Amino acid sequence: MGENASPGWLPERDRPWVMRTYAGHSSATATNALFRRNLAKGQTGLSIAFDLPTQTGYDPDHELAAGEVGRVGVPVAHLGDLRSLFEGIPLAEMNTSMTINAPAMWLLGLYATVATEQGAELAHCAGTTQNDIIKEYLSRGTHIFPPAASLRLTADVIAYTLREMPRWNPVNICSYHLQEAGATPVQEVGFALATAVAVLDAVRDSGQVPAERLGDVVQRISFFVNAGVRFVEEIAKMRAFGTLWDEITRDRYGVAEEKQRRFRYGVQVNSLGLTEAQPENNVQRIVLEMLGVTLSRDARARAVQLPAWNEALGLPRPWDQQWSLRMQQVLAYESDLLEHPDLFEGSHVMTALVGDVVAGARVELAKVLEMGGVVTAVETGYLKSALVASLADRRRRIEAGTDVVVGVNRFTETEPSPLTAAGARTIEQVDPAVEVAAVDAVREWRAGRDAAAVRSALARLRADAATATNLMDATLECVRAGVTTGEWAGALRQVFGEYRAPTGLIGAAGSATVRFATAGSGGAGPAGGAGPAGGAGLAAVRERVAATARELGSGRLRLLVGKPGLDGHSNGAEQIAVRARDAGFEVVYQGIRLTAGQIVAAAVEEDVDLVGLSVLSGSHLAAVPAVLDGLRAAGRADLPVVVGGIIPAGDAEALLAAGVARVFTPKDFALNNIINELVTVIRESSNLA
Repeated sequence: MGENASPGWLPERDRPWVMRTYAGHSSATATNALFRRNLAKGQTGLSIAFDLPTQTGYDPDHELAAGEVGRVGVPVAHLGDLRSLFEGIPLAEMNTSMTINAPAMWLLGLYATVATEQGAELAHCAGTTQNDIIKEYLSRGTHIFPPAASLRLTADVIAYTLREMPRWNPVNICSYHLQEAGATPVQEVGFALATAVAVLDAVRDSGQVPAERLGDVVQRISFFVNAGVRFVEEIAKMRAFGTLWDEITRDRYGVAEEKQRRFRYGVQVNSLGLTEAQPENNVQRIVLEMLGVTLSRDARARAVQLPAWNEALGLPRPWDQQWSLRMQQVLAYESDLLEHPDLFEGSHVMTALVGDVVAGARVELAKVLEMGGVVTAVETGYLKSALVASLADRRRRIEAGTDVVVGVNRFTETEPSPLTAAGARTIEQVDPAVEVAAVDAVREWRAGRDAAAVRSALARLRADAATATNLMDATLECVRAGVTTGEWAGALRQVFGEYRAPTGLIGAAGSATVRFATAGSGGAGPAGGAGPAGGAGLAAVRERVAATARELGSGRLRLLVGKPGLDGHSNGAEQIAVRARDAGFEVVYQGIRLTAGQIVAAAVEEDVDLVGLSVLSGSHLAAVPAVLDGLRAAGRADLPVVVGGIIPAGDAEALLAAGVARVFTPKDFALNNIINELVTVIRESSNLA
């Protein structure tokens, strides 16, 4: 049967989803070249990764940006950078997705200005700004402003695009990172829909959109989800998402047109489940996860991007990203998947699974709404605590072997992998000179501007922010005047303030420092009621912790868990903190986004026995030595430091040579073993036998 032929009972062949790779690194010029190569290989849309300084509203020469520039994405400090990023790429013909949240308005302003300079009509430009700030407080940690101010910015962007860019998706409700932070399928659906309700309520209550046009807003809201390896469960989750979204938009917001209520989503499959051990197994994981969002025609993703097999090792190379693109193309063009109607229609198994997720998600959504909505649930720490507790449960199941991870806790025997034989060349390397060049470039940009125009534009932005005025026009004026990313965000920080989200380890909202000591055997732990865990293995570690404290003559061992730089992925640090608490440590955890000086000051002031640093952004070779140097300058060179993160073997050797006592990577999944090793480090540094 030919490619386009089909029996008369079959529907028309479904069109392929938009195929993307999440890409960006080092500089706008280098990323532009990568985009062009990927488009030439058959990629059908752009998905832009921005570096952490850009995501958190800092310029490359800010203290917190040190070591972070160009590492996990492309740095964009001003209009000139975005011009370089899209050089030779016609935005009028391209579907462009930007993973940007707190400064989403700023990046949209840059994009709209460059598109206009290219001669594009904004009304015809298609793409997405992620612009979901709620999950940043819960998982990724790239928030800037308090929740209410952030939702105001989201509503302003939605109102602007409805008027000027009707094909643009102004917000992309993102449940992807909720799953990575520990959410079950029920929590992922319930919490994401609570966020969507908060966004729609903010738009409705802003008075910027007539009631009769709320359906147009609903139609432009998209979702960005996660798909794990339990792909049958993931299919049910996506069908449940669609059922509940249709129900909410019809009943709560009165959207009568079925087409406007359609659940529209894109996906990246689960990076959290990728393993450093036997990384070749990640290939089949990625394929299975892709099936979870493509097999069901009635709940099929309209855009898919896949991680690369080596993301647990470091930054993927262009070849690795090409491999993931080819996986999509084989499924879409070689298989017969797109030729058939929905494969699960009428399935008793699928109907029951969907019903379970729908029922559970309704309960979670109702609980959040009864609290007063998702903002209250963030500020009280409820959502974060629930995710920390769920992730702790998942980690315990993996440690116990109840959840099998092939190559990690079962079937660990292996032959040497030819994929990793090249060592450091297995991943993309970012030249440290990239940051130096970016710092020089942003300073040169500032020197060449009309300073009066910059001052005027920033003054207008601050003045408008103090009122209910839509901030998009003031933002566009800032773009045209040459304002930088850090200056735009800094002006709004002056008006809105900066927000430190609850850690999820205790219930107190906005706490800058979390302390907790050993929990009683029956007491509730800090993570949403999660008590001590780890079974007999933890009991042995607890005895060793207590014995070491007695030998040192202290009440209990004290651990400082630090997150230097802009890396906001705190899941691992939080799990270490919870398990160390359960083992009898007193833990000091200050949350994310700390300078080396702040970490050193806390270590000295709290008189801790050990400093543990968590770095997942690739900035470890800059961030960790800065802390070591600070401890030496403070007269505490004796204080041991351990590091955890996605750290290549060569970098681990460099850190150990610099004075780090231990380096932990994703292969070290057994938390009790890690905590036990922390005790060993303390004993070694204290010359205990």
